[in-house]
Amino acid sequence: MGEREFSAFIAEAVERELRGQVLDEYLADYESRKGPVSEPARQRARQVFDEVFAEEAEWPAAG
Repeated sequence: MGEREFSAFIAEAVERELRGQVLDEYLADYESRKGPVSEPARQRARQVFDEVFAEEAEWPAAG
């Protein structure tokens, strides 16, 4: 793996982590206002979140 590939790998990993954190923060905020979110709803939220960003073709899927 060359320097360019390694940099791209690190950038993608950081983007995945940040995207996961954004979704987790959103869900925590939602729960604090409206109550618990079921596991199926969490999974669906992650799927929708991934689909939206996949359409943008900017970030790899977080799920």
